[in-house]
Amino acid sequence: MLNSKQQNLVPIAAFTAIGDIGKLQSALKDGLDSGLTINEIKEAMIHSYAYAGFPRALNGLNTLMNVLKERKAVGISDPIGRDASPISTNQSMLEMGKEIQTKLAGHPVTGAVFDFAPVINQFLQSHLFGDLFTCDVLDYPTREVITISILATLPGLNDQLQAHYNLGINSGLTIDQLKNIVVVLQNKVGKDIGANAQLILEKTLNQRK
Repeated sequence: MLNSKQQNLVPIAAFTAIGDIGKLQSALKDGLDSGLTINEIKEAMIHSYAYAGFPRALNGLNTLMNVLKERKAVGISDPIGRDASPISTNQSMLEMGKEIQTKLAGHPVTGAVFDFAPVINQFLQSHLFGDLFTCDVLDYPTREVITISILATLPGLNDQLQAHYNLGINSGLTIDQLKNIVVVLQNKVGKDIGANAQLILEKTLNQRK
């Protein structure tokens, strides 16, 4: 099963992506009560911008600030958590990101869309897999939990969802943990969203046989 923090990040990521502030507030309170640190949730919001856009991520961060302010007013002191470790390497973010992307995909990433617009893969490698994934406030499996939750919630992204189920497995998530994401989506985000996530997971697993 996913650990408690990862389970609570599923609705946080989902409600950040769709911009449901009321439900996000409740999910944030549950997440903080479960032991998520402020920095872990902040990093989840920052990670979400790569898939849901800056406006949703900024709204999510503002919502987190308001929730923390309300909790502090009633005497709740939430742990800040640790900062990211410094990166000591001579590699560029593009080089580091390409290595991470290849590791998670299981092979060098190619495709017609990257031939058509090569710069988009450079952005993915240098920024998404470089700047974001090298920040160790969240580990790779947890980042994939967040990504899968976002892609499952936003409409029209089943191809990307399927790709990230595979990346999730390559990052270290088990089949049972992927199924756990689906269950949390069904119970806390929406039955239709959970049903679609289940359908794409079954398709992914069948193709891996």
